[in-house]
Amino acid sequence: MILVDYFPLLMLLTLAVLLFTGFPVGGILAGVGVSFALLGLMIDEFPLASLYLVPNKVYSAIGENLIYPAVPMLLFMGVALEISGAARELLLCLQRILARIPGNMCVSVILIGLLLAPMAGVIGASVATITLAALPTMLEQRYRPEVATGAIAAAGTLGVIAPPAIMLFFLSDALDLTIANMFLAPIVPILCLALAFSVYFIVSDIVWSRPQDKAGTQIDYGPLLPHIIRGLVLPVGLIVLVLGSIIAGWVAPSESAAVGAVGAALLIFLYRGFDISLLRKALYRTMIITGMVFFVVMGASLFSLVFRFYGGDDIAIGLFESLALSDFGILFVILLILFVLGFFIDWIEITLVSLPILYPAIKALDFAQYVGSDQLARLWIGALIALVLQTSFLTPPFGFALFFLKGSAPPEISMASIYRGVVPLVLLQLLMIGLVLILPATVTWLPTAVLGS
Repeated sequence: MILVDYFPLLMLLTLAVLLFTGFPVGGILAGVGVSFALLGLMIDEFPLASLYLVPNKVYSAIGENLIYPAVPMLLFMGVALEISGAARELLLCLQRILARIPGNMCVSVILIGLLLAPMAGVIGASVATITLAALPTMLEQRYRPEVATGAIAAAGTLGVIAPPAIMLFFLSDALDLTIANMFLAPIVPILCLALAFSVYFIVSDIVWSRPQDKAGTQIDYGPLLPHIIRGLVLPVGLIVLVLGSIIAGWVAPSESAAVGAVGAALLIFLYRGFDISLLRKALYRTMIITGMVFFVVMGASLFSLVFRFYGGDDIAIGLFESLALSDFGILFVILLILFVLGFFIDWIEITLVSLPILYPAIKALDFAQYVGSDQLARLWIGALIALVLQTSFLTPPFGFALFFLKGSAPPEISMASIYRGVVPLVLLQLLMIGLVLILPATVTWLPTAVLGS
């Protein structure tokens, strides 16, 4: 076997090593792709004409994809909601509504994760947003550190896969699914998880906490109705408008996201006064996150062009054929690979690099009879991938969310406390993944009922 036959494996190994150097991921992806293209050119295995495809590949990855234009506007929507103080307004409003429920602060944080975290984009921004909004208040009200941090980590990771989360846009593109279907697929498992988390925190509060433990400073909320309108109806209504219009197909995702972005900008002025500097700050932060995301998109496009030229698509299929596993066995190995990758890299790199490599093997799986159709099977697998990645981000000792939480928390919050807080939640996550594996209808029922697909 000649050297070029090993190029796909060498590309993956080089990529894996360089990812630990701390260099920007987009630059590493592009650099590995270009390096192996030039190496192939030197030994007459990569035609010079193929280099001219690079600009077209990069343009088609972004410019011709009708989903991607919505991403910057949804990111701006999330940043603007954070800067406006909507997260804290919503937290205080929910706490007042749920005042008679034990552990009401934890339940409120879980709901905030479902409502506001999806627009944060990446796991770090999601967890940091909720940490800054909720943790100081929870500590003031004498919640134990492991309880407070557990609720925040669960909410932040749950929000990363809740529609209209940016991850779902990329998953739908990677698995050749419509964005409406991908939005609807994880809703039932997410709501079940949110309910399970809430019940856990309510029971935990009853069993472990004393009433005087949370007898911190009481906040005068003022009249209830204006507080509900300001803190709950406005931000949630904006999110529902964006999500509902995309699922219903009334407008394109980019048009719906544009309405959400304008609405979020107006909320900055409503909550914080007419301060142009806050709007400028939101635009700047959106530009930074968007640049990072699409730099990875462009690097991944270049990497995949060279990787596929050398026959990289055959690697996953060949690997699983050599293992002689059943379809369920192959699916389990794929989910395990993605789970481990989630310890070390964010979902952006996983959906843009790892999934395209594994997609030929995923596409070859035959779950049509088990789930109902080939499209529903891919939708089911997509929801499983989202749940597995979310669980990975939450799992000690390497979970991404835990390190971002530690970085945003006060120094007195120890990593041991964070680990203790999330272990019961990870067990609930694993139970939900098992339920989705056994009962695909938990994923497929809602898209079928709403969209008939």
